[in-house]
Amino acid sequence: MIGRAATAQDDIVGDGTTTNVLFIGEVMRQAERYIGDGVHPRTLVDGMELAKAETLRFLEEFKIAREVTRDLLINVARASLNTKIPENLANPLCDILVDAVQCISAPRQGAETLAQIDLHMIEIMHMQHKMSTESKLVQGLVLDHGGRHSDLPSSLENCYILCLNVSLEYEKTEVHSGFFWSSAEQREKLIASER
Repeated sequence: MIGRAATAQDDIVGDGTTTNVLFIGEVMRQAERYIGDGVHPRTLVDGMELAKAETLRFLEEFKIAREVTRDLLINVARASLNTKIPENLANPLCDILVDAVQCISAPRQGAETLAQIDLHMIEIMHMQHKMSTESKLVQGLVLDHGGRHSDLPSSLENCYILCLNVSLEYEKTEVHSGFFWSSAEQREKLIASER
């Protein structure tokens, strides 16, 4: 049960997994104590449902409506990242993360709601020869290889970009095959048929 809750917390929220696991573990420990004292499990479940309803009611009353600004998003990112990585790396990454998400999000109707964001539009590219503190946001395409020909220019303006999910380079086939012939005539026929 705890494993499923942890997976759901990580998938839906992406943060707070450890806190969630500790909280559920403590609730289960207390429930086990009450069951040992003879309390029926159904009574415990009803009590947990009442507690959940009361917690949700409290949160609805306690919450404060705020405009979603860049500073608010940076503070949310900072609260999450500072528990995961060192502060000297987390603080610059907060700006990068917020800028990356705002780059691909289009606001919905109404200021309070955020747009659904396709996180597949953001790619994290690990550069093996760089340090973590050199991380930066590139608003555009990053190609991880140099030019394929010595005469290619290093920069272009007002050009068309073709995005493919297939390679244009020659690649060896996965099937091991070959051409075999037993005479020069067969070889010439094979060459002619290939042309």
